[in-house]
Amino acid sequence: MAIATEKNIYDRQYLQKLREEITAFVDANVKPNVKINDVDGFFPRESINALGKAGWNSILFDESLKGLDLGYTGFVIVTEEIAKADASTGLVYAMHIAASEKIYIYGTEDQKKRWLLPVRDEGKITTFAISEKATGGHVWYNLSRAIQDGDEYILNFEKSFTTSGGEADFYVAQTGTANTTEPSAQSYFIVAGQQEGIIAKPWKALGVRGNQSGPLVFKNIRVHKRDLLDATPEDIYQNSAAIIGLNAVWLGVAQAALDAAIDHVKKTENKGFHNSLADHQILRVKLAEVAIRIKSSRAWLLDIARHLDELKEAGKPLTEATHEINELKVQVTELADFAARTAMDVAGGYGYHVSIFEKLYRDARGGIPMAPSNNIALDQIGKGLVGLPIELWEKGK
Repeated sequence: MAIATEKNIYDRQYLQKLREEITAFVDANVKPNVKINDVDGFFPRESINALGKAGWNSILFDESLKGLDLGYTGFVIVTEEIAKADASTGLVYAMHIAASEKIYIYGTEDQKKRWLLPVRDEGKITTFAISEKATGGHVWYNLSRAIQDGDEYILNFEKSFTTSGGEADFYVAQTGTANTTEPSAQSYFIVAGQQEGIIAKPWKALGVRGNQSGPLVFKNIRVHKRDLLDATPEDIYQNSAAIIGLNAVWLGVAQAALDAAIDHVKKTENKGFHNSLADHQILRVKLAEVAIRIKSSRAWLLDIARHLDELKEAGKPLTEATHEINELKVQVTELADFAARTAMDVAGGYGYHVSIFEKLYRDARGGIPMAPSNNIALDQIGKGLVGLPIELWEKGK
């Protein structure tokens, strides 16, 4: 693939060319697989493989890792367009980019070559394995703990939600650091996915049925110390690609809902009154409100992505954008839910059938509880506003 215009994250023509290129790719390689993946809960392997072969799964990597090097701005545009076609595929894609980004930023040269080169060469994908039932939505806080055995670590835990669980070729897995009881001491291991002791439990959900975010068990998994990632909990939690990628997913869902609603009201005629649903002012007003909110959220998303690109270029911590990314997460997930409800509303009785509107409504609900859940994110945002500290781990233990 090749972007037709010179790379410039502030140039509308460049961004539009990028959007057009990924849209054409998605139309040909993702959309044909969506219905069966949703109905039967299949993992979108065919779509993800196509994305990998074309280089999109290496979007953040530089040329040394055969990447496209399109930065965070390119990443959010690509993710939004994938999610417009299918939220499940968008989530799998976003979490792959997020987990691989951590290896790209914090990994050794050996780790990057062994784990990231196969993303382009062999179509390998990765994901995070972090959250645990015992600590719920506080995903950065694991009570499980690694055990050191010479040059190896033994991992035993169950993760409550792992996108691509059982399907990823390797995981960036979090657990408590070995040889200490300090709650804030958390370690990150790169773990090969196809091992006998890794057991994925079934994923049965209201929406995003194809992303396989079920529980994931690691039973006596051994990892060599060369695959211990040199990253702190703050490095992972104060993330960049993970949440901004998810923000792009839910923006894509919102846009898909608006597109479906516009198409429906334009083509649905009431022959008795010789007009279409589009002739009703109340429906046009509803659509306009969704459109305005989408455009404002997209502008914010692109602005944050550009900021991340600039921080990376300047060698500054990406954590400077964390709070704003979390603020946008709340806005855009509520927007996806609002857009899906509005689309179902303007479609009337047809919207209640098993259809694109019903699918989008189910999918859109998934963003609100996804970590950081909106309740947790709002509390953290509020604490920041009034100058209170965000306590990430239990004190006094």
